[in-house]
Amino acid sequence: MPRLNREGCPTPFLHPRLSRRVAIQAGAVGLLGLGTNHLTALQSLAVAGEPGRSTPRARAVIYIFLSGGLGQQDSFDLKPHAPEEIRGEFKPIATRTPGIEICEHLPMLASRSQHWSLLRSLTHSSNDHSAGHLIMLTGRTPLPPGFDPTKPTPTDWPSIAAIAGAVTKARNNLPPAVILPEKLVHNSGRVIPGQLAGVMGPSHDPMLIEASPFDPNAYGAYPEYEFDHQNRKRPAAVKRFQAPNLSLPEGFGVARFTHRLELLDHLDAQRRELDEHAQTVQLDRHRQDAVSMLTDPRVKQAFDVMSADPKMLERYGQNSFGWSLLMARRLVEAGVNLVQVNLGNNETWDTHGNAFPHLRDNLFPPTDRALSALLDDLHSSGLLDSTLIVMAGEFGRTPRISTLPNFYKSSGRDHWGHAQTVFFAGGGTQGGRVVGSTDKNAGYPTTNPQTPEALAATIYHSLGIPQSTHWTDAQDRPHYIYHGEPIAGLF
Repeated sequence: MPRLNREGCPTPFLHPRLSRRVAIQAGAVGLLGLGTNHLTALQSLAVAGEPGRSTPRARAVIYIFLSGGLGQQDSFDLKPHAPEEIRGEFKPIATRTPGIEICEHLPMLASRSQHWSLLRSLTHSSNDHSAGHLIMLTGRTPLPPGFDPTKPTPTDWPSIAAIAGAVTKARNNLPPAVILPEKLVHNSGRVIPGQLAGVMGPSHDPMLIEASPFDPNAYGAYPEYEFDHQNRKRPAAVKRFQAPNLSLPEGFGVARFTHRLELLDHLDAQRRELDEHAQTVQLDRHRQDAVSMLTDPRVKQAFDVMSADPKMLERYGQNSFGWSLLMARRLVEAGVNLVQVNLGNNETWDTHGNAFPHLRDNLFPPTDRALSALLDDLHSSGLLDSTLIVMAGEFGRTPRISTLPNFYKSSGRDHWGHAQTVFFAGGGTQGGRVVGSTDKNAGYPTTNPQTPEALAATIYHSLGIPQSTHWTDAQDRPHYIYHGEPIAGLF
């Protein structure tokens, strides 16, 4: 429970205000010569007993985000008796659980239904990509004041990853929350809102591992399943999935390393003289984290998925989807509490046209394989019971199939916030269940409608975060992180 102040009110965790000290700290990191080439935001570590922190629990969440929006009718909520213009081209197949059917192009997941459950009734009101991303990545349906669909803003709600990183305790020299393998970027180059800490401040942005290069002209799980939605001709890109470089530069011996740490101590002393009343613990912790990440072999192994056993790589798939979920599994095993995995760049799952061939040939195969391998490995290691897997997008797709002949050769579906299916596994959830239902066209929930707030609450609950947890802004106003109740029927 949060500690009480002298007025008897809960005291939240503190948010240091960053000023000119940031420039000094950044220069100090540069003097170290640390090879953290992909770490754009190194999150601070929680401290046991720090106000507002939850009791340390060995629990974790892997939040798989399908940017663009997966059609519920084409994946986990098929309607085979609906008219052709509704049901689409795919047929349902039986799963290992009697009575549960899913898409015929997800056979590996179908054979593992004892490990997962479906929520078929998640709903919100937005059909806009940017708003939908913010809603589903923050667990807040109302848009924040000053919302800008073209970029993240300081007034955005904090993302689920940012909150988890701020209020859970770090373990084994790793940040509490990580996003991989890339930030979510539109093919125009604009960063999609909803991923960062927003009103909590940039010091609480989740750690971002940019292992996958941005390519505005390609989609999907390169190199095996890369495609273009409009089937345009494009030059073959040579892309490399690269984990963070967590090694000391060549020739950077212990003596030199020690000398530069001493130099940092000197800079720290100067910094404190310049700003002796400022809070420095958070920035000191950044430096300690960077050093720890460079010197702990467990951390390097967690990131270095490309050196994994070839048989393991084959099970996950030799593509960016497989590599990303393998890295997520290793990070959870190493001690990260929440890993958000963005499966697909440029709103990869935005299937307005050519939907059925692209889902069948390019999107379902690597997802089916990698997610099944993740379930198998977490189950065999005993970590599935303590690791919640959630898979969702920013919305579902329209019940009625649409055609846009000026852009696509064949049909697809448009944006639809009113219904989507969310996939759950592990973390204490019961496998082989379906929670909620939709109407005959998979357009609207008919039983047990659930909100993004409930989804976020389910994640926080799985992480062991108390419902009393909150943070305080610069005006000392409390902001509670729960805005709904965990989804009943999953646990």
